[in-house]
Amino acid sequence: MLLRPKRTLYSKKYGVDLIRYTHAANTVVYSSNKIDDTIRYLSLHDNKYIRYFPGHNKRVTSLSMSPVDDTFISGSLDKTIRLWDLRSPNCQGLMHLQGKPVCSFDPEGLIFAAGVNSEMVKLYDLRSFDKGPFATFKLQYDRTCEWTGLKFSNDGKLILVSTNGGALRLLDAFKGAVMHSFGGYNNSKAVTLEASFTPDSQFIMIGSEDGKVHVWNAESGMKVAVLDGKHTGPVTCLQFNPKFMTFASACSNMAFWLPTIDD
Repeated sequence: MLLRPKRTLYSKKYGVDLIRYTHAANTVVYSSNKIDDTIRYLSLHDNKYIRYFPGHNKRVTSLSMSPVDDTFISGSLDKTIRLWDLRSPNCQGLMHLQGKPVCSFDPEGLIFAAGVNSEMVKLYDLRSFDKGPFATFKLQYDRTCEWTGLKFSNDGKLILVSTNGGALRLLDAFKGAVMHSFGGYNNSKAVTLEASFTPDSQFIMIGSEDGKVHVWNAESGMKVAVLDGKHTGPVTCLQFNPKFMTFASACSNMAFWLPTIDD
């Protein structure tokens, strides 16, 4: 089935990199890859900018919307994490870090995690982040790859760290212990491949350089499936539908997946 785009919106002047839906209908925040590193708040309805969020002076590598309100966080190669509110162009909070960060909110929107320098995870309470992290987990440094993403499972118990190498790490969100490392998928060119939890927090999925999608059981750490979506290049995006049993994977083309129900 060939899907045609409903609409195409251009951002030719500023370019576009990371895109996140907000809670307001038909609006997104996105980071740019041309001119400057300002984050932009866009109405998809009429293709007009609602607000700009200037502050970062190097590329934004992480963008995470709060699951409960209009707060969002951004991490950048300028070694800072910034906290924002969609209603104000001014940065609401600033954390200077010792290295490049990746960051994400937890499912309750009460805490956020920062992965710093590809070797430690710091947990911050949103209400008192200026006091510093309330927990820091140091992991064994792997010089062969860099961390490219960090996600909480929907039940809040697990943190998934993705890298530009051939391994993912699954952490206990409370103790910081590495529960599993997942490998056996192709990524020789240091591509940023997106990994995702299924909404029930039971499985972990990632695309690979050769276009296949690999699936592991989060509890046992066992690989349970390798799916072939006929992707022609590296699967750089993979996200689950938050409400329904479907997910999408994308290289330069996009595949939508539905479960098969055996009779």
